[in-house]
Amino acid sequence: MSHFSLIRPALVLAALGGASLVAVAAPAAARPAEEAAMRPGAASGPSPATCPKAVPQDARCYTGADGAGAFYWIAIPKDWNRVLVMHAHGGPETGPPQLSRSEEDLTRWAITVKAGYAWAGSTYRRGGYGVTLAAEDTERLRHIFVTRFGQPRRTLLHGQSYGGGVASKAAELYAPTVGLKSPYDGLVLTSGVLGGGNTAYDFRLDLRVVYQYVCRNHPLPSEPQYPLWQGLPLDSTLTRQDLAQRVRDCTGVGLPAAQRSPAQAAHLKTILTAVKIPERTLVAHLNWATWLFQDLTQKRLGGRNPFGNIGVRYDAPPGEAEALNAGVLRYAADPQAQGALAADSLPNGRTSLPTVTMHAIHDPTAFVELEDAYRRIRTAAGTEGNLVQTFADEREHSYLSDPEYPALFDALLAWIDRGDKPTPAGLAEACRRLEPRYGTAGKPGCHLLPDWRPQAIEARVPPR
Repeated sequence: MSHFSLIRPALVLAALGGASLVAVAAPAAARPAEEAAMRPGAASGPSPATCPKAVPQDARCYTGADGAGAFYWIAIPKDWNRVLVMHAHGGPETGPPQLSRSEEDLTRWAITVKAGYAWAGSTYRRGGYGVTLAAEDTERLRHIFVTRFGQPRRTLLHGQSYGGGVASKAAELYAPTVGLKSPYDGLVLTSGVLGGGNTAYDFRLDLRVVYQYVCRNHPLPSEPQYPLWQGLPLDSTLTRQDLAQRVRDCTGVGLPAAQRSPAQAAHLKTILTAVKIPERTLVAHLNWATWLFQDLTQKRLGGRNPFGNIGVRYDAPPGEAEALNAGVLRYAADPQAQGALAADSLPNGRTSLPTVTMHAIHDPTAFVELEDAYRRIRTAAGTEGNLVQTFADEREHSYLSDPEYPALFDALLAWIDRGDKPTPAGLAEACRRLEPRYGTAGKPGCHLLPDWRPQAIEARVPPR
């Protein structure tokens, strides 16, 4: 695990271009009339809006723009329990903010409203990487909610995926262990990209160098060559469809296994052995290591590289290790870029908030081992006693099963209100009690494994 120097916040903001620093599928098309009425640079709303279909139709929904560049959605159930869940979404997208992104989040997390909680989610003020600014955008929306709808009885902060890093940063900014009185009462982190961008994204540099060693088509020999940590030259016309086709040509991903050539099968085995990602997310991770790296290194870090692989030893199929490790491109990280990325995104663990996390043990996007990295951070900060982690026997990243989320929210609320600190076993039992209400007919809805614990991140990503 890397160690990073601290630098002054003003220098961090300058290095990151005054912006926030993982990517998700493109959102549904925005609602043109609504976005035209809500210029992202001007504050508007909250204005009544038709709730997405997944949200209970007796709920009240609102949209608006926060005046700093972000759009937002708010939903309040008819029988509101007076608890607000502030949602920090995953990503980030690298395009401009769109109202449809927040609508997509509300649709995905409609279970929150069904369980009686109000929900509010910001698009963040701009696309691209920037954890601290996204935390600020989430807090700005909380102010908007309170101004319009009054102070909730409790306010929970929920971070999902990249938003887990955002929420963990917000918990430290607005609910430190000493000093400020916190506007938040508890923290929920699900499928979190935790441990900071340095730790969370090192493996994507590994993917780029191993993929290029094996396939030699990203970039092609006929294209301009560039350091792979840059992601992609800013003037490149490569599309995601182009890259997917190159991956298919080299590895056969996207084809039935029986239709792959022996060379394609061998290429794929080498890549997945070295980088330890599932086949189904190979193209997605390459996308992030291309366009998100382009945004992060060139637009946020001034063309400097926060990722290095000097001395990294990659696993390989039998007989390939020496050639692979001798042949992959090697890069040294720029310490200032490392420091800027760490200062923006690396949690320090110093928060007063009771914290509950949940992670799928087979998460194909944000490795479950990142939970161990976060636990170590909280331990070093002396706040591990306010951290409860639970793990689900599931294989998805973006959303797990419906009853698991209300179980987390309800247990966190009991901890805040009555001091009843949850346990992994208690969370599993609470989830089972909620299955009749929120489960899918005929299918078990709870997959929590109370005794399961992750390995260290170094078991998944080679240390450097």
